[in-house]
Amino acid sequence: MSGGFFRSRWVEPPGAIEELAPEELPSGFRAAGVHCGIKTSGRDLGLLACDNDEATSAARFTRNALVAAPVMVSRRASLSRLRGVVVNSGNANVSNGEAGVAVAEEMAATAAAGLGVPRDRVGVASTGVIGLGLERTPVIEGIESALPALGPGADDFARSIMTTDRWPKYASLRVPLAAGEVRLSAQAKGGGMISPGFATMLCFVETDAAIDVHTLERLLGAAVERSFERISVDGQMSTNDSVFAIAGGASRVGVTAGSEDELLFAQTLDALLRQLALEMVADGEGATRVARLEVTGATGATEPVARAVANSPLVKCALFGGDPNWGRILAAAGQALPDADPLFTVAIGGVEVARDGDAVPLDDERRSELKHAMRGDEVDIRLSVGVGNETAEIFFCDLGPEYVRVNAEYS
Repeated sequence: MSGGFFRSRWVEPPGAIEELAPEELPSGFRAAGVHCGIKTSGRDLGLLACDNDEATSAARFTRNALVAAPVMVSRRASLSRLRGVVVNSGNANVSNGEAGVAVAEEMAATAAAGLGVPRDRVGVASTGVIGLGLERTPVIEGIESALPALGPGADDFARSIMTTDRWPKYASLRVPLAAGEVRLSAQAKGGGMISPGFATMLCFVETDAAIDVHTLERLLGAAVERSFERISVDGQMSTNDSVFAIAGGASRVGVTAGSEDELLFAQTLDALLRQLALEMVADGEGATRVARLEVTGATGATEPVARAVANSPLVKCALFGGDPNWGRILAAAGQALPDADPLFTVAIGGVEVARDGDAVPLDDERRSELKHAMRGDEVDIRLSVGVGNETAEIFFCDLGPEYVRVNAEYS
C-alpha cells in the first residue's frame, strides 16, 4: 500500500472523485472526541451529530450471539432517522447485565438531550475490553464535555474510537454528481477480533447528499458486503461490530435510485469502505502484509474454503515469513471440504504451484517470481475448487509475534 488514502491496488475508486483532507466532514455534520478517563490516556469518547432533522440513516450490526449493550440499545433506535451517534473506546460494555444496558441507554439519552433530538435518534457504540463494568459518571461527563466541542472536523473523533489501532482510519471525498457536488466521509476502527459475519470494528459514514432510506439501506448493504464482510484478521467475530451511515441532505443534491448519480455514489461508497476494510487488515495488531484470496469453483464450496485458508494460523505464519508454503493452503482448503475430491489448483502472485492437488514443477526463474510475490506488501492468492463458477473473495493478514503480545496483555 502506498500513497494517498486509496493505497491498495485492490481498490478502484471512480476517477471523477477527489480526496479531501481526511478530517473534513460534509456540510451539516459536527464531531468531537475527548478524554473521559476510560483509558489512561488519549481520547476515548466520541460524538457525531447531524444538524438536519430530515436526515436518513442505515445501520449494520454484529451477528454474534453475545451482543454488546450498545448494540442492544442501538437496535431499538430509529435506525432510519438517526441524528447522531455516541461512542466510547477502552470498554466494550459487554456481559455487564442490566447495568451495562442502563449505561448505554443513558449515553444515548444524554447525547440526545444535548443535541436537542429525541432519544431514539441517537445510536450508541462501544469498543474495548469485554466483561468490565462501564462506569456511568466518566462516560456521561465525557458526553457533556464533547457537546460544546462539536465542530466540522473529524480528527479528534477518529482518534477517540481507537483501541489497538496503530493509526486512525478516516477519509473524506468530493463526489461530482450531475445534479451538483456532494461530500462523503467515514471514520473507522479495527485491528483485531476481525472476522465479520458481520471484527472488533466500528464505522461511521456521513454524506451531505439527500438519499431516501430505502436507497441508503441498499447502498450500505452492498458496500458492506464487498468490504467489511470480506476481511479477516484472526477469525474472531466481535460482539460490538457496528456500521452507521447518515445522509444529512445539506447539499440539497439528491441521489435518485436507478440514476447515473446513484451509480457514481455507490462506486465511491464501495471504494471508501473497501479501503477502510483493508486498512483494518493491514493494521492487524502487528500485521506486516495483506493477502487477497480468490476462490473459484463449485457452488457452496468457495466460501468455507476461503474462510478456512484465511483463518489458518499456519497459512498466516507462512505469510508473515514470506514463505510460499502452498501445502498449508491446500491443507486448510481440504479441511473445509473433508468429503470432497481435493482437486485444488493454487497460484500465488500468478505463479501456479499446484494443479488438481499435485505440485507443479518450477524452474529457477519461476521460483524466484514466487518468492518475490510472497514477500510483497500485498500478496495475491488464487485457488480453484472443483468445477463451477462461484467466487469468494477474502482479505487477510499475516500472524506474527506482535499479535500474540498484544492479545496476551490486552486486559
